[in-house]
Amino acid sequence: MSRVVVFDEFGEPDVLHVVEEPVAEPAPGEVRVRIEAFAVNPLDLMVRSGVSFAPVPLPHARLGIEGTGVVDALGPGTTGLRIGEPVLLAAIPDAHLRGSYAEHTTLPASQVVARPAGLGVTEAAAIWVGYSTAYGALVETAGMRPGDHVLVTAASGAVGRAAMQLARYLGAVPLAVTRHTAKKDELLAAGAAGVVATDHEDLLGAVRELTGGTGADLVLDLVGGPGQQELRKAARPDGTLVAAGFLDPRPAPSPGSGALTTIGYRGFDHILDATVVARMAAFLNAGVRHGALRPAVDRVFALDDVAEAHRHVEKGLHAGKVVVTAHAR
Repeated sequence: MSRVVVFDEFGEPDVLHVVEEPVAEPAPGEVRVRIEAFAVNPLDLMVRSGVSFAPVPLPHARLGIEGTGVVDALGPGTTGLRIGEPVLLAAIPDAHLRGSYAEHTTLPASQVVARPAGLGVTEAAAIWVGYSTAYGALVETAGMRPGDHVLVTAASGAVGRAAMQLARYLGAVPLAVTRHTAKKDELLAAGAAGVVATDHEDLLGAVRELTGGTGADLVLDLVGGPGQQELRKAARPDGTLVAAGFLDPRPAPSPGSGALTTIGYRGFDHILDATVVARMAAFLNAGVRHGALRPAVDRVFALDDVAEAHRHVEKGLHAGKVVVTAHAR
């Protein structure tokens, strides 16, 4: 038997509960992964609360789009992987059926990648969503170049931290945006070349000062909502804004008719493309090997405490990813 986190109704974290189910056999072309740990992402909280973009059938829905473990069974005809190989779960578009909040899951072999050497289990559980999103938005979509000033909102979150590390690794200049002056030192230590704290600073003026008056070449907006209008003003007139976040559910203003390029980005735009995933995995492996890319883990919970892990994320005070260990048997 395998322990799985499910929910039968939408609501607060207490709707999550652990059940035991038979261990599924992988279908042709699939693998079964014995999950060692998984991360809690904002999307998980939205799904559990019933406010996600895609419909989630109830009851007995699963959660989780990120995790790590080892391959413990191969479906008929599955090649390229071996039993016992450590892997990352790279894409779970049907998380309500195969989510990573479990001791085991099965998924197509194309949706796992090798775990980067040198990462512990909790770090590995926390790395894929943040870094693949940052890479997909900044490199694959926006074509970030060395020397670009890259303005990152929600910079203290997992994707924001990944974006700053990634920008530095490729020779760009990451500029962090936070609502709290108290987070300045933390963000500088996390890789920001400059920090704008909007509780005490004017965003436009501060960005102009940090960029020598030119404005940001790229803006990675991980928040969304009406505040996006000020971000556009802080960008170069011919720059690029990538809208990749939904923390503010209010509508963002229309891009208008200026020269600024505005692009909407969602992680699943790329992580179901095997060619792009291969580039992401190669980039991630190189960055980890050189010590340039490393996820921050805020706190680790046990599977039985998954509801508490959700409550901790909802408080918004975490500095890095919240991870849950699955303790597969």
